[in-house]
Amino acid sequence: MPAITVKNIPERLYQHLKASAHIHHRSINSELIVCLERVLLPTRIPPHELITTARALRGQVKSPILSDEEIDKAKVHGRA
Repeated sequence: MPAITVKNIPERLYQHLKASAHIHHRSINSELIVCLERVLLPTRIPPHELITTARALRGQVKSPILSDEEIDKAKVHGRA
């Protein structure tokens, strides 16, 4: 398997990588590979799965559904 060396990593970025590796119980190398895979090899979710997930989440909402007018009013109020 190919290997690379990453040089001159900013300290702040390295600390974030290290913390993320710790949280996920991975080595820093494994965490870096996961990060690269997420960015370079993103998984496409089929539209029907997104719709199914959205409908399931919507079903879990216990508050009333807002009308377009109520949403617009809240936007205007938030800007005032």
